[in-house]
Amino acid sequence: MAAIDPDSPRYARQRVLPGWGGDAQRRLAGAHVVVLGAGGLGSAVVPALVAAGVGRVTVVDDDRVETTNLHRQTLHAPADVGRTKVESAADAAAALSPETTLVPVAARFDAGNADELLADADLVVDGTDDILTRYVADDAAARAGIPLVWGSAAKFSGQVGVSWDARGVSYRDLFPEPPADAGLSCEVDGILPTVCTVTGGMMAGEALKLLTGVGEPLLGRVVVYDALSGRSREIVYRRADLRVEERPAEPDASRSPAVEEAGFETPAARAPQPTGEVVPEALAAELDGDAPPMLLDVREPWEAAISAIAGSTLIPLGELGDRVGELDPAASVVVYCHLGVRSEYAARLLAGAGFRSVRNLAGGIDAWSRTVDSSVVRY
Repeated sequence: MAAIDPDSPRYARQRVLPGWGGDAQRRLAGAHVVVLGAGGLGSAVVPALVAAGVGRVTVVDDDRVETTNLHRQTLHAPADVGRTKVESAADAAAALSPETTLVPVAARFDAGNADELLADADLVVDGTDDILTRYVADDAAARAGIPLVWGSAAKFSGQVGVSWDARGVSYRDLFPEPPADAGLSCEVDGILPTVCTVTGGMMAGEALKLLTGVGEPLLGRVVVYDALSGRSREIVYRRADLRVEERPAEPDASRSPAVEEAGFETPAARAPQPTGEVVPEALAAELDGDAPPMLLDVREPWEAAISAIAGSTLIPLGELGDRVGELDPAASVVVYCHLGVRSEYAARLLAGAGFRSVRNLAGGIDAWSRTVDSSVVRY
């Protein structure tokens, strides 16, 4: 089987993406992703990964295709009923991208084989419907030092998150122990097929971001999607000794029943915010004062090449966990990005690492350009 050519015209529409280019495509070509589950979520994840140019994908599932799977598990066709799902998935992947190395493993992912299966993996994606498997995957990913992208779907809602113990947060920080019951199941509660498509697509997107270093991963965040309303909500969490908070993905979104339906419990008393915000005008005054704060830019290098605030230190968000030691925890720090989303997460990360004074620039460099310095190029 021929190796993937990252310069192939097949990937031309990805290479032109801002911050992507040939380097990101080569990282995908050299990557190994382990996907747990070739069901509804895996049916969206596996094709997306192989089509995008991931070089090696291992699919782990001990189940066989049933007729009741076909409405949502689009990796499989009626002729596949009775076959192992990993065999069917391998054939579908080969038809889509013959250059991809797809390794089918017809077994249940458990504590006995987890370390071996993840030994040379760059990332693991859990799309199973077994909550106990997720805890095994979370523990094994922590031992391997790799991120876990996880998702679940039932009835009309889906959830997606990223855990990465080496970067400060694991699935056990969200739910320290497995629940007493198995939760919702497609067999008993049903499933809208498009929930699998949306949720699995988001999971694949998180995997691609993590592998390429492009964008802001859902690290320590959970997106809850409600198909009935078309709304989504976000749950932010950190290490288990800190509380969980919930916030809407958009300011005016009303509360979605998908949160309760998914089994998330949000404390009535929220944790005090360890960070604050500063508006561009106030920051400009501080920078002109006697004790200006340190400016930390957490965007990608290609963004900083377009525009930056003078005197900034550039550490992309994806590198911040490894490079936090380069910064002075006693300093007053203002973090900024493009629009203020990545920098808010970075500020929380620094606050959790013991930084005494961390603030987020409201609206990011885009607001700075609009309200303070119009010579800063907007993009």
